[in-house]
Amino acid sequence: MLPPDKLLPETQPVYVQSWIYVFGVATLAALLFVIASGLLLTLMGPAWYHVSSKGHFVNSVHLWSVELFFVFMVVHLWGKFWMAAWRGRRAMTWITGVVSFLTSIGTAFTGYLVQTNFDSQWISSEAKDGLNSVGIGAWFNVTNFGQMLLFHVALLPLVVGFLVAWHIVLVRKRGVVPPLEAQETGAQL
Repeated sequence: MLPPDKLLPETQPVYVQSWIYVFGVATLAALLFVIASGLLLTLMGPAWYHVSSKGHFVNSVHLWSVELFFVFMVVHLWGKFWMAAWRGRRAMTWITGVVSFLTSIGTAFTGYLVQTNFDSQWISSEAKDGLNSVGIGAWFNVTNFGQMLLFHVALLPLVVGFLVAWHIVLVRKRGVVPPLEAQETGAQL
C-alpha cells in the first residue's frame, strides 16, 4: 500500500507533539530491550543468570524492561481508549493493540513460572487450580516447566512480535489517530 520511499513518515500532524503519542514508541523500545535481554538469557542459560553477577544484571534488565513495557503499554492503551482510537477505519489497529496486550500478559505470566525458584513453584501450584476451574488446565499446564518454558521463549513471543508488527503496519497505513477535537487534515510538522 505504501511505496518503499514512504515507509517512514517525513512529516507528522502537529497534534503528535502531545506526550500521549510518545508512549507507543516507548512501549516498542521497552519491547526491544525485553527481546534482547531475553535472547541473551536464553543463549547463556539458567546456570549463568542464577550464579553470575553479569547474569543477574541481564536478568534484572529483562525484568525491568518487562515492567516498563507494561507501564508504557497500559498508558498507551488508556490514552488511545480515551481518544477513541478506533475512529477512521482504525478498528483493526485497536484490536491488534489490545490482543498484543493480552498476549503479553500470558507471556509475562509464563515468565514468572520459569524462574526455577520457590516463587515460580508457588505461583504455578496456585494458578493450576484456577486454570483447571475454568477448563483450560489440560491445554495450559502451568506445573509443566517444559511447556511453560516453550510458551515463554518461543510461542508467545512470536505471537506478540507478529501482533506488534501488524499493529505498526496498520498505524503506518492509517496514520496516527487525531485527538477528538483535531481535524484529520490538521497542520503538518
